[in-house]
Amino acid sequence: MRMRNWMAGLCAVMCATICLAEEPENEAKNPGAPSVTHHTISLDGQQLSYTATAGFLPMRDESGEMRATVFHIAYTLDGADDPASRPVTFVFNGGPGSSSVWLHMGAIGPMRVLMTDDGEALPPPARLAPNEGTWLGATDLVFIDPVGTGYSRPAEGREQREFSGLNEDAQSVGEFIRLWTTQNERWLSPKFLAGESYGTTRAAALARHLQSRHDMYVNGIVLISSILNFQTARFDVGNDLPYALFLPTYTATAWHHGKLPRDLQGDLQQALRESESFALGDYWTALAKGDGLSAAERDEIARRVSRLTGLSEDYVQQANLRIEIGRFCKELRRDERLTVGRLDSRFTGIDSDAAGERYQYDPSMAAISGPYAAALNDYVRRSLGFESDLPYEILTGRVHPWRWGSESNQGYANVAEDLRRAMNENPYLRVHIASGYYDLATPYFATEYTVSHLGLEPQLRENISTSYYESGHMMYIHVPSLISLREHAEAFIEEASYVED
Repeated sequence: MRMRNWMAGLCAVMCATICLAEEPENEAKNPGAPSVTHHTISLDGQQLSYTATAGFLPMRDESGEMRATVFHIAYTLDGADDPASRPVTFVFNGGPGSSSVWLHMGAIGPMRVLMTDDGEALPPPARLAPNEGTWLGATDLVFIDPVGTGYSRPAEGREQREFSGLNEDAQSVGEFIRLWTTQNERWLSPKFLAGESYGTTRAAALARHLQSRHDMYVNGIVLISSILNFQTARFDVGNDLPYALFLPTYTATAWHHGKLPRDLQGDLQQALRESESFALGDYWTALAKGDGLSAAERDEIARRVSRLTGLSEDYVQQANLRIEIGRFCKELRRDERLTVGRLDSRFTGIDSDAAGERYQYDPSMAAISGPYAAALNDYVRRSLGFESDLPYEILTGRVHPWRWGSESNQGYANVAEDLRRAMNENPYLRVHIASGYYDLATPYFATEYTVSHLGLEPQLRENISTSYYESGHMMYIHVPSLISLREHAEAFIEEASYVED
């Protein structure tokens, strides 16, 4: 995509303005201590005053010994009639190993990293702007950095492995939510979880953990770029499922780059419907037949895969009809010496070797890493008054190795059963799933497959809603998708809050 002048992005946020009302209450005299600041934002012509609290929440074991300090940033609306009943949403990203910076500074918080309307990076240094997509008008917000990410660390004498696993992570984040809710007198508030990528895995596990361990029932879960069943995204020998479930996103990507046949190139939705029907129809049958596929059948399947991916029939044949994600990203525009992105396949990159088997880097990740890191490190000190000389771990490997076990694990991490049980036990629990058409990390069709295999009764299926965006994994870097995501989230939170007038 071609970069626009950075002023185009600035114009998109003129409907929202923000200012500091006071200096930090701790006056930065005690580095690492919680910092409380007061701000005002103009959102859709309405003036909202809110308090930001940035700091550590200590977590202790039952003997009172310190386990960890969890860094978080909370935004609470000032002047609410009954703060205890105002909705509160606990927000986190994934990885594992990611801080909450992406949803915080890109989608949901009151400030966002300024990029072009399409989501391309601007020339450094990074810039912040008021976020017209913030959810603060509908809910208070608590952004959580799990232990090992952001500024969060195990206590002295404790090891990271105590927190590095699917179950361990759900327990520690769940304990943070219990403590924050108790200390801030929010047990009667409508409560929501919002996670992105592995954060959706965490959210599903958390919903069940909070119910079973703390008798805390949440009103709703927002799953952004969801992955609950990892079998749907692992291109392992003998696991044909991802080849079928990634196909519609390959189609969307080829459509965006103008690589589909003329009869499919005009209408994205038409192309997607054909691809979806083929993926779990004739293509899935062909994959299931394996070596039993006849030569004529193989040729016909290769022709149709080529039609829906923009790749040559010869390449599809050579790949044994199975197009792995790394190969697709490298092959689609190889003749132009370009690769396409994994997190957002609208983006293109350039490798040193156009003949290589895999891309050397993800251009969509490269576009956001630097700006988000710079913006966050500046924002916490200068705007929120929080001081720490620890490195803020944006996306770290320090949480690894990660233990992937769960009760429903049958070779792949799968928390879909956790979500089903949580919804069965709490029939008021609502779920909203947001997916980007150009997301090759957690494809939308894989999410649809997982949801259709939850095994919910018809009356509970109505508790699940979906929204789709012409963007990628972080759909909110695309300004029209940012606004649409906020609208869907606000409607969802209002519907699921069950607060009487």
